[in-house]
Amino acid sequence: MPAFSKEDVPADWRNLLGDYFDSSAWQDLEQNLQAAHDIDTNHIQPEPSNFFKALKLTPVKAVKVVILGQDPYHSPGLAQGLAFSIPATIPTNSRAFPSSLRNISKALALEGFGQLPNGDLDAWAEQGVLLLNTALSVKLGEAGSHANLGWKSLIDRLISTLAAQRPQLVWMLWGGHAQSKLPLIESGKDQLILQSSHPSGLGVYKTDRPFLEPGAKASCGHFSKANEWLKKLGQKEIVWVDKTHQTELFS
Repeated sequence: MPAFSKEDVPADWRNLLGDYFDSSAWQDLEQNLQAAHDIDTNHIQPEPSNFFKALKLTPVKAVKVVILGQDPYHSPGLAQGLAFSIPATIPTNSRAFPSSLRNISKALALEGFGQLPNGDLDAWAEQGVLLLNTALSVKLGEAGSHANLGWKSLIDRLISTLAAQRPQLVWMLWGGHAQSKLPLIESGKDQLILQSSHPSGLGVYKTDRPFLEPGAKASCGHFSKANEWLKKLGQKEIVWVDKTHQTELFS
Protein backbone atom coordinates (compact mmCIF):
# COMPACT_ATOMS: atom_id res chain seq x y z
CA MET A 1 0.00 0.00 0.00
CA PRO A 2 1.34 3.48 -0.83
CA ALA A 3 1.69 6.00 1.96
CA PHE A 4 -1.72 6.89 3.36
CA SER A 5 -2.13 10.65 3.65
CA LYS A 6 -4.69 13.42 3.82
CA GLU A 7 -4.14 13.98 0.09
CA ASP A 8 -6.32 10.90 -0.47
CA VAL A 9 -9.27 12.93 0.85
CA PRO A 10 -10.80 15.32 -1.73
CA ALA A 11 -9.87 18.96 -1.17
CA ASP A 12 -13.40 20.15 -0.38
CA TRP A 13 -13.80 17.52 2.33
CA ARG A 14 -10.34 18.37 3.71
CA ASN A 15 -11.50 21.98 3.98
CA LEU A 16 -14.63 20.86 5.80
CA LEU A 17 -12.58 18.84 8.28
CA GLY A 18 -10.26 21.77 8.96
CA ASP A 19 -7.55 21.21 11.55
CA TYR A 20 -8.51 17.57 12.08
CA PHE A 21 -5.50 16.57 9.97
CA ASP A 22 -3.18 18.17 12.50
CA SER A 23 -4.57 16.00 15.28
CA SER A 24 -3.05 12.94 16.91
CA ALA A 25 -6.26 11.08 15.99
CA TRP A 26 -5.48 11.45 12.26
CA GLN A 27 -1.88 10.43 12.80
CA ASP A 28 -3.03 7.33 14.67
CA LEU A 29 -5.39 6.39 11.82
CA GLU A 30 -2.61 6.81 9.26
CA GLN A 31 -0.23 4.63 11.26
CA ASN A 32 -2.79 1.95 12.14
CA LEU A 33 -4.05 1.59 8.59
CA GLN A 34 -0.54 1.43 7.18
CA ALA A 35 0.36 -1.25 9.72
CA ALA A 36 -2.73 -3.29 8.84
CA HIS A 37 -1.79 -3.20 5.17
CA ASP A 38 1.83 -4.05 5.84
CA ILE A 39 0.69 -7.18 7.69
CA ASP A 40 -1.98 -8.37 5.25
CA THR A 41 -2.23 -6.12 2.21
CA ASN A 42 -4.18 -8.64 0.07
CA HIS A 43 -7.11 -8.97 2.46
CA ILE A 44 -8.21 -5.37 2.96
CA GLN A 45 -11.52 -4.26 1.48
CA PRO A 46 -12.14 -2.14 -0.51
CA GLU A 47 -9.08 -1.29 -2.57
CA PRO A 48 -7.24 1.66 -0.96
CA SER A 49 -8.08 3.82 -3.97
CA ASN A 50 -11.75 3.42 -3.03
CA PHE A 51 -11.52 4.23 0.69
CA PHE A 52 -12.81 7.74 0.00
CA LYS A 53 -14.95 6.97 -3.05
CA ALA A 54 -18.09 8.28 -1.30
CA LEU A 55 -16.40 11.66 -0.80
CA LYS A 56 -15.06 11.72 -4.35
CA LEU A 57 -18.46 11.04 -5.95
CA THR A 58 -20.41 13.40 -3.68
CA PRO A 59 -18.75 16.80 -3.15
CA VAL A 60 -19.59 18.73 0.01
CA LYS A 61 -21.72 21.29 -1.82
CA ALA A 62 -23.68 18.56 -3.60
CA VAL A 63 -24.81 16.64 -0.50
CA LYS A 64 -28.58 16.41 -0.14
CA VAL A 65 -29.06 13.09 1.63
CA VAL A 66 -26.75 11.12 3.93
CA ILE A 67 -27.17 7.35 4.37
CA LEU A 68 -24.94 5.93 7.09
CA GLY A 69 -23.60 2.39 6.93
CA GLN A 70 -21.30 0.61 9.37
CA ASP A 71 -18.28 -0.88 7.63
CA PRO A 72 -17.62 -2.20 4.11
CA TYR A 73 -18.87 -5.62 3.03
CA HIS A 74 -16.30 -8.16 4.16
CA SER A 75 -17.18 -10.84 1.57
CA PRO A 76 -14.94 -11.05 -1.52
CA GLY A 77 -15.77 -8.81 -4.45
CA LEU A 78 -18.49 -6.69 -2.81
CA ALA A 79 -16.98 -3.59 -1.20
CA GLN A 80 -16.48 -0.64 -3.51
CA GLY A 81 -16.27 2.35 -1.20
CA LEU A 82 -19.96 3.29 -0.94
CA ALA A 83 -22.22 2.21 1.91
CA PHE A 84 -24.58 -0.60 0.82
CA SER A 85 -23.36 -0.52 -2.80
CA ILE A 86 -21.87 -3.47 -4.71
CA PRO A 87 -20.65 -3.92 -8.30
CA ALA A 88 -23.35 -4.01 -10.95
CA THR A 89 -21.93 -7.29 -12.28
CA ILE A 90 -23.27 -9.26 -9.29
CA PRO A 91 -26.65 -10.75 -10.35
CA THR A 92 -29.63 -9.64 -8.29
CA ASN A 93 -30.71 -13.27 -7.89
CA SER A 94 -27.28 -14.37 -6.67
CA ARG A 95 -26.68 -15.57 -3.11
CA ALA A 96 -23.89 -12.98 -3.02
CA PHE A 97 -26.45 -10.17 -3.38
CA PRO A 98 -26.72 -8.74 0.18
CA SER A 99 -29.99 -8.96 2.08
CA SER A 100 -29.73 -5.26 2.94
CA LEU A 101 -29.82 -4.31 -0.74
CA ARG A 102 -32.60 -6.78 -1.39
CA ASN A 103 -34.70 -5.12 1.30
CA ILE A 104 -33.79 -1.63 0.10
CA SER A 105 -35.06 -2.68 -3.32
CA LYS A 106 -38.30 -3.98 -1.77
CA ALA A 107 -38.79 -0.66 0.03
CA LEU A 108 -38.24 1.30 -3.17
CA ALA A 109 -40.77 -0.84 -5.00
CA LEU A 110 -43.33 -0.44 -2.20
CA GLU A 111 -42.89 3.33 -2.39
CA GLY A 112 -43.58 3.29 -6.12
CA PHE A 113 -40.08 3.86 -7.44
CA GLY A 114 -39.59 0.32 -8.77
CA GLN A 115 -36.90 -2.24 -7.98
CA LEU A 116 -33.16 -1.68 -8.23
CA PRO A 117 -31.77 -2.92 -11.56
CA ASN A 118 -28.54 -3.92 -9.76
CA GLY A 119 -26.65 -3.18 -6.56
CA ASP A 120 -24.40 -0.39 -7.84
CA LEU A 121 -25.47 2.87 -6.18
CA ASP A 122 -23.02 5.19 -7.94
CA ALA A 123 -25.98 7.01 -9.51
CA TRP A 124 -27.28 7.91 -6.05
CA ALA A 125 -23.89 9.29 -5.02
CA GLU A 126 -23.68 11.37 -8.19
CA GLN A 127 -27.06 12.95 -7.36
CA GLY A 128 -26.00 14.06 -3.87
CA VAL A 129 -26.61 10.97 -1.72
CA LEU A 130 -23.58 10.57 0.54
CA LEU A 131 -23.25 6.80 1.10
CA LEU A 132 -20.95 6.92 4.10
CA ASN A 133 -19.71 4.00 6.14
CA THR A 134 -18.48 4.78 9.65
CA ALA A 135 -15.37 2.66 9.05
CA LEU A 136 -13.92 2.87 5.57
CA SER A 137 -11.98 -0.40 5.51
CA VAL A 138 -12.34 -3.96 6.75
CA LYS A 139 -10.38 -7.20 6.74
CA LEU A 140 -11.76 -9.78 4.36
CA GLY A 141 -14.04 -12.18 6.21
CA GLU A 142 -14.02 -10.25 9.50
CA ALA A 143 -16.87 -7.80 10.01
CA GLY A 144 -15.94 -4.79 12.11
CA SER A 145 -12.26 -5.73 12.07
CA HIS A 146 -11.06 -2.18 11.33
CA ALA A 147 -13.53 -0.37 13.57
CA ASN A 148 -10.79 0.35 16.11
CA LEU A 149 -8.14 1.62 13.71
CA GLY A 150 -9.23 5.21 14.19
CA TRP A 151 -11.92 5.73 11.55
CA LYS A 152 -14.40 6.86 14.23
CA SER A 153 -12.57 10.10 14.91
CA LEU A 154 -12.54 11.02 11.23
CA ILE A 155 -16.15 10.08 10.48
CA ASP A 156 -17.54 11.65 13.67
CA ARG A 157 -15.78 14.90 12.84
CA LEU A 158 -17.09 14.75 9.27
CA ILE A 159 -20.69 14.08 10.37
CA SER A 160 -20.79 16.79 13.04
CA THR A 161 -19.14 19.41 10.84
CA LEU A 162 -21.33 18.59 7.84
CA ALA A 163 -24.48 18.88 9.96
CA ALA A 164 -23.27 22.16 11.44
CA GLN A 165 -22.34 23.76 8.12
CA ARG A 166 -25.03 22.35 5.83
CA PRO A 167 -28.61 22.94 7.05
CA GLN A 168 -31.63 21.09 5.65
CA LEU A 169 -29.97 17.78 4.85
CA VAL A 170 -31.79 14.45 4.98
CA TRP A 171 -30.22 11.79 7.21
CA MET A 172 -31.29 8.14 6.93
CA LEU A 173 -30.23 6.29 10.07
CA TRP A 174 -30.90 2.58 9.75
CA GLY A 175 -30.17 0.49 12.82
CA GLY A 176 -28.59 1.16 16.19
CA HIS A 177 -25.09 1.86 14.95
CA ALA A 178 -26.18 4.64 12.59
CA GLN A 179 -28.54 6.01 15.23
CA SER A 180 -25.65 6.28 17.70
CA LYS A 181 -24.51 9.24 15.58
CA LEU A 182 -27.75 11.12 16.30
CA PRO A 183 -26.19 13.57 18.82
CA LEU A 184 -23.66 14.65 16.19
CA ILE A 185 -26.42 15.40 13.70
CA GLU A 186 -28.87 17.09 16.06
CA SER A 187 -26.36 19.86 16.67
CA GLY A 188 -27.01 21.00 13.11
CA LYS A 189 -29.81 23.29 11.96
CA ASP A 190 -33.07 22.11 10.42
CA GLN A 191 -31.99 18.55 9.59
CA LEU A 192 -34.54 15.92 8.51
CA ILE A 193 -33.62 12.80 10.48
CA LEU A 194 -35.27 9.52 9.43
CA GLN A 195 -34.79 6.45 11.61
CA SER A 196 -35.69 2.78 11.23
CA SER A 197 -34.34 -0.69 11.83
CA HIS A 198 -31.42 -1.82 9.70
CA PRO A 199 -32.44 -3.27 6.30
CA SER A 200 -30.33 -6.43 6.61
CA GLY A 201 -31.68 -9.89 7.39
CA LEU A 202 -34.65 -10.43 9.68
CA GLY A 203 -33.73 -7.39 11.77
CA VAL A 204 -35.48 -5.31 9.14
CA TYR A 205 -38.83 -6.05 10.86
CA LYS A 206 -37.85 -6.26 14.52
CA THR A 207 -38.13 -2.78 16.00
CA ASP A 208 -40.92 -0.32 16.71
CA ARG A 209 -39.69 1.52 13.59
CA PRO A 210 -39.24 -1.28 11.06
CA PHE A 211 -37.54 -0.65 7.74
CA LEU A 212 -40.18 -2.95 6.25
CA GLU A 213 -43.49 -3.97 7.80
CA PRO A 214 -43.82 -7.73 8.44
CA GLY A 215 -44.63 -9.52 5.22
CA ALA A 216 -43.09 -6.59 3.32
CA LYS A 217 -46.54 -4.99 3.11
CA ALA A 218 -45.19 -1.46 3.54
CA SER A 219 -41.90 0.38 3.92
CA CYS A 220 -40.60 3.04 6.28
CA GLY A 221 -41.16 5.55 3.48
CA HIS A 222 -37.72 7.13 3.78
CA PHE A 223 -37.10 7.51 0.07
CA SER A 224 -40.43 9.25 -0.51
CA LYS A 225 -39.97 11.47 2.55
CA ALA A 226 -36.53 12.52 1.33
CA ASN A 227 -37.90 13.55 -2.03
CA GLU A 228 -40.83 15.40 -0.43
CA TRP A 229 -38.32 17.35 1.68
CA LEU A 230 -36.16 18.19 -1.32
CA LYS A 231 -39.18 19.25 -3.36
CA LYS A 232 -40.34 21.53 -0.53
CA LEU A 233 -36.89 23.16 -0.57
CA GLY A 234 -37.04 23.67 -4.33
CA GLN A 235 -34.26 21.15 -4.93
CA LYS A 236 -34.12 18.41 -7.53
CA GLU A 237 -35.50 15.13 -6.22
CA ILE A 238 -33.40 11.95 -6.21
CA VAL A 239 -34.02 9.48 -9.02
CA TRP A 240 -33.85 6.39 -6.80
CA VAL A 241 -34.47 3.97 -9.66
CA ASP A 242 -33.77 4.57 -13.32
CA LYS A 243 -36.73 2.72 -14.77
CA THR A 244 -35.25 2.72 -18.25
CA HIS A 245 -32.72 0.10 -17.09
CA GLN A 246 -34.87 -1.96 -14.75
CA THR A 247 -34.75 -5.71 -14.32
CA GLU A 248 -36.80 -7.95 -12.11
CA LEU A 249 -35.15 -8.55 -8.75
CA PHE A 250 -37.78 -10.91 -7.39
CA SER A 251 -39.06 -13.58 -9.73
